[in-house]
Amino acid sequence: MDIQKIGVIGTGYVGMAAAFSIFQQQLANELVLIDKNVSRAEGEALDLMHGQPLVGRCSVTAGDFEDLEGTGIIVICAGVSQSSPDENRLDLLKRNISVFKTIARELDRYAPNALLLIASNPVDILTQAMQTLSARPRNLILGTGTYLDTSRFRTLLAQYYDVSPRSVHAYILGEHGDSEIPVWSAASIGGLRIAENTINGREFDINKMEALFSQVKNSAYDIIASKGHTNWAIGLVIASIIRTIRDDQRRILPVSVRLEGEYGIENVCLSIPTIVGIQGIESHILPNLNDEELKGLRLSAQTLLEPVKALGLID
Repeated sequence: MDIQKIGVIGTGYVGMAAAFSIFQQQLANELVLIDKNVSRAEGEALDLMHGQPLVGRCSVTAGDFEDLEGTGIIVICAGVSQSSPDENRLDLLKRNISVFKTIARELDRYAPNALLLIASNPVDILTQAMQTLSARPRNLILGTGTYLDTSRFRTLLAQYYDVSPRSVHAYILGEHGDSEIPVWSAASIGGLRIAENTINGREFDINKMEALFSQVKNSAYDIIASKGHTNWAIGLVIASIIRTIRDDQRRILPVSVRLEGEYGIENVCLSIPTIVGIQGIESHILPNLNDEELKGLRLSAQTLLEPVKALGLID
């Protein structure tokens, strides 16, 4: 397995934002793009390759599953879209899981030791699907989860308090979706909990904070209404996770993982603070949630558990 060889399955908006971020940040020596539209993948690979003299030596090719042999990390951005306005969520999920069955079979054949990073939506359910369908250990399968939501959250908090986003420590946990929760009780800036302190002249105003969280939760809808899709920030999230794995940084990231009793939740994938390193999922850090946050996290889990059961994704 070569940690410097990375595959991206799906060359749509998200897949190519991820590929560009990987290429531009020189996170790989070899990047393999796979798509059912072979011509598109070939064009995207050639387009990126022409930037080699500007960023460094990283081979970019279009290929098929067998070209992923020996790959260290594979990013999965593939999936199907709604076939008609009348198609319900469960039927759409079933079609996406059918795609994932094919991907899992081929990846177990050609890249059985690779770490799989799921970015396709709904990311929590599809992460659980891949954990069920693939023969590889669960620590090698994780989803982008609420890392993007957390990045949005920190960005808006930084704007409110007029500090660098890198000085904000706060998490969005649970589902990457409408049932996600903000962990106000543990959010801090400069070692001070924002709920208990005036920071840089700004007080914690619950009404303003709830409006801020509403912005976080509606960000994707707002962006899609403006440009039709989201891609750049999630591409950067994917690159950040890859760097964390490649360099064995053991950073604590809110990624989608299978819970096995944490917070009284099991048999469902959602985001909690997780130590991520060269082995993928290393362990979890469990902040002390207040009663309201714990209730919200469990409700988020229940929201995910219903379709997971209907799809037969519980071992």
